[in-house]
Amino acid sequence: MKVLAAMSGGVDSAVAAARAVDAGHDVVGVHLALSRMPGTLRTGSRGCCTIEDSRDAWRACDILGIPYYVWDFSERFKEDVVDDFIAEYAAGRTPNPCMRCNERIKFAALLEKALALGFDAVCTGHYAKVIEDEHGNRELHRAADWAKDQSYVLGVLTHEQLKHSMFPLADTPSKAEVRAEAARRGLSVANKPDSHDICFIADGDTRGWLAEKIEMQPGEIVDETGAVVGGHDGANAFTVGQRRGLKLGRPAADGKPRFVLEIRPKENKVVVGPEALLAVDQLRGIKVSWAGLPIPAVGAGSEFDCMVQVRAHGDPVPARARVELDGSRQQLALTLVEPMRGVAPGQTMVLYQGTRVLGQATIDSARSLGWNPARVS
Repeated sequence: MKVLAAMSGGVDSAVAAARAVDAGHDVVGVHLALSRMPGTLRTGSRGCCTIEDSRDAWRACDILGIPYYVWDFSERFKEDVVDDFIAEYAAGRTPNPCMRCNERIKFAALLEKALALGFDAVCTGHYAKVIEDEHGNRELHRAADWAKDQSYVLGVLTHEQLKHSMFPLADTPSKAEVRAEAARRGLSVANKPDSHDICFIADGDTRGWLAEKIEMQPGEIVDETGAVVGGHDGANAFTVGQRRGLKLGRPAADGKPRFVLEIRPKENKVVVGPEALLAVDQLRGIKVSWAGLPIPAVGAGSEFDCMVQVRAHGDPVPARARVELDGSRQQLALTLVEPMRGVAPGQTMVLYQGTRVLGQATIDSARSLGWNPARVS
């Protein structure tokens, strides 16, 4: 096949491209220029998509003997990922920018351009697996190395996108093996640190970064009964489950720490309470999509058992899912068998059956056990 290898400048994408070459495909490497400040250099493992990453991607392609291009997607990235991130926080939600990047950049804008140029597939260094069923339909599954599994952030992929997706690292038993393979191939990125945190906030200070983008107004911090226990400089800077940095003026009656339970941007309030109230057993999801063809059980009013994961490296929890309709749009209502802690609106919930990714939805509400948020005025 004619394959476009997305080269991030890291070890995973370099080895994935190498394996695509070994498989006999006609491979072309492309690095996505996503930063609007191309002179920025990464600091250790913070940040990505920098000029340093671009150079590392070029060196890998040179060693592999494949063509290399840089495509400028910085404007699209700003609009679809960065601006979305700011808007979600301004609305009191906690977004996952990696999810949006995969959905709108790597497997929408990139794949669309690749197909227009005659490529058959896009190859990435994600740890996930595509399996075909007996009818030739493609399914998304967890990778062999569950510690590095990235199927969660790929839960947004559609049936059509999976048709053109290639993940050569799917069956690799460990990241150490990928690094060893890169070293054997003479790739300079063999020991390059993995990137972490949000790529466009390279210093890791999300709160400070948001303060420059969202107008912050002082407001009240209230407890689960509605009593004022402190103040804040901007509700949008907080996240559900947060413990540090609350600077509360009144200690809890039991003397135990309090956590952020809810953010109310319209009222400019932050609601805090005991750790026990972070547990939720009811989730409602909007913006539903299915990874591959939906399972037969999916339909308005239908119910099915699944596992749900709400963080990239979180533990999946058993749940009962119900499909509902809001006009022509599907919603998901989940009842968790085991409560989850610190779930926030805006996060993505990805549904699994076994190793298979069924689909995903954006969490619109998460109900805490034993606490009715409506009591807080």
